[in-house]
Amino acid sequence: MTQGKTKDGRALFHRDELKFAFAATDDFVGSINPGEVFEVESEININGGVLTHLDKQLTEDDVTLPFVNPVTGPIEVKGAKAGDMLKVTIHEVAVEGIGTTALWPGVGMFPDWCRQKEFGIKNHNVLVKDGIVHWSDKVKLPVKPMIGCIATAPVNGGLMTVDCDKIGGNLDVQEVTDGNIVMLPVHHDGAYLYLGDCHAIQGDGECNGMGAIEIAAHLTVAVEVCSRPSEMTWPRIETPTHICTIGCARPLEDAMRTAFQEMVYWLNADYGLSYEEAYMLLGQVAEARCTQMVNPKYSYICKISKNVLDQL
Repeated sequence: MTQGKTKDGRALFHRDELKFAFAATDDFVGSINPGEVFEVESEININGGVLTHLDKQLTEDDVTLPFVNPVTGPIEVKGAKAGDMLKVTIHEVAVEGIGTTALWPGVGMFPDWCRQKEFGIKNHNVLVKDGIVHWSDKVKLPVKPMIGCIATAPVNGGLMTVDCDKIGGNLDVQEVTDGNIVMLPVHHDGAYLYLGDCHAIQGDGECNGMGAIEIAAHLTVAVEVCSRPSEMTWPRIETPTHICTIGCARPLEDAMRTAFQEMVYWLNADYGLSYEEAYMLLGQVAEARCTQMVNPKYSYICKISKNVLDQL
């Protein structure tokens, strides 16, 4: 049974019934109430049982694209209705154990789409322990854990877990992390929340495809159900210091335009700026970057400091 209980009575969703698409046709693996803190086990992006030791080298048989990024879910959020918005508060992304980063033919910033040769299959395994990514004997990186895949179900059909869209999905945005709130649209009663594809650390652009330190994780989260703002089309994020909007598209400039457009809408609706004023203000205060450009759609984030917002 996927849903169980922790020792202190919280709902716990095990990683024993994984999915490779976000869809409202899946049966719920369990349910939670709004405001309830619950826990979720997520699996490594290439499936559990593959990385048995630090010297394990991946082969073609270990990864079957596009069936990567397994997610746990869908979890029913009781009371959520189509047209609502979920506010997912991420309390903790706990990562420890063996993780990996890899080069894979046809995946990454420099793909040879036709011949799929490039560097061949190469992976670099690491031990993640006590808050440190032990990249090598010399290189030690503090963990910056994040959730790569977070989504509700789309209006129709399904979205593969390698992809991202207006429902969220494989966003690979570093701000989906401890202490932050992720806002997602709801298109079906119950919301159909999915979580997975966690990373111990990821650089901007996730340049080599499996570019993060991919790893299994244990998540502690909570969900609220709210009315969705009329102009909210794409996922939003709130951190202690910023508000953030996300756009996903190809080419990259369309992802950037979408993220900035969503921020204009937010500034207009919640902070009283006209579209023109919001657009001009972004020219001075926007903090923006591409978080990944290796998925079917690129992800771009636009951020504004709350120090600016406080003046509005």
